[in-house]
Amino acid sequence: MASKTNLNLLYTLQVLLSEKHVSRAASRLNVTQSAVSRQLSQLRDIYQDPLLVREGSHYVLTPRAIQLSAELEKLLEEIQRVLGGQEFDPKLYDQTLTFSSSDYVAQYIFPELVSQLSPLAPLLKFSYRLWEPKLLQKLGDEDVQLASTMLPSAPESLCSRKIGEDVPVVVVREGHPLSSKSEFTFNDLESYQHIRISAGGDKDSFLDSAMKERGLERRILVSTPFFSSAFAMVQQSDGLLTLPEHIAHNLEKRLSLRTFSLPFSPPTHQYWLIWHPKYEQDPAHKWVRDKVLAYMQSSMYSVKS
Repeated sequence: MASKTNLNLLYTLQVLLSEKHVSRAASRLNVTQSAVSRQLSQLRDIYQDPLLVREGSHYVLTPRAIQLSAELEKLLEEIQRVLGGQEFDPKLYDQTLTFSSSDYVAQYIFPELVSQLSPLAPLLKFSYRLWEPKLLQKLGDEDVQLASTMLPSAPESLCSRKIGEDVPVVVVREGHPLSSKSEFTFNDLESYQHIRISAGGDKDSFLDSAMKERGLERRILVSTPFFSSAFAMVQQSDGLLTLPEHIAHNLEKRLSLRTFSLPFSPPTHQYWLIWHPKYEQDPAHKWVRDKVLAYMQSSMYSVKS
């Protein structure tokens, strides 16, 4: 019965059906011709079919052998894949990559990532999920393969690579009453209302602390979880928006913004690409995350790794 066939016999059968010659099969398998003949005899008994029939100086395949030849190629390829015997080929990578980060990354980074990866892995599909801090504790239970976020240090219990770091700055629209100034002061911070981005990591509580130390108070015009709405509001008001320097640099010309350094030394923002340890040794994931990391680092105009 075919159920008695072991993997070695299946591989011998594949080579025999490919070579249609016992001695050439033996050479390819690096065994003796008599060993291959014995295995062929076993295979004939298992399948109750001659499989190879001599015709003059060569063999021809029986109809059963022709059927087995097509099935064996797919079967042994799958076995090699399961056993890790094949190198990762991005052109054959037929999975969905779910990436999680802010709406800024969704709008300005993710489309370019898709554009760069698609020609290299044409079967790869993409999905996006807005980042939530609670994902740090349950990333292994979620269908998220990669995420990027701002954290003060590398997250414990997760794998990560540092994308880069920068400092917060203040932006205003072109034509704002402050846009012609050369320096930004604490008085400016208090005189104008602020637009606050509330989602993701802690981006601006340091600003409240610095102003409070000087007896000042920050007045919030609007709080929004989305970068996109904050950008729209800063262009349509005299509000001040505090955000990471690399984002301000990337968008100031596109959105007609004026960027100011803060009048004190702000804390450093650190950005991380993170994933669950279950993906650490996966060759497909390693290929994808290396590509994503390289592009995200290049998107920061000043990276300190």
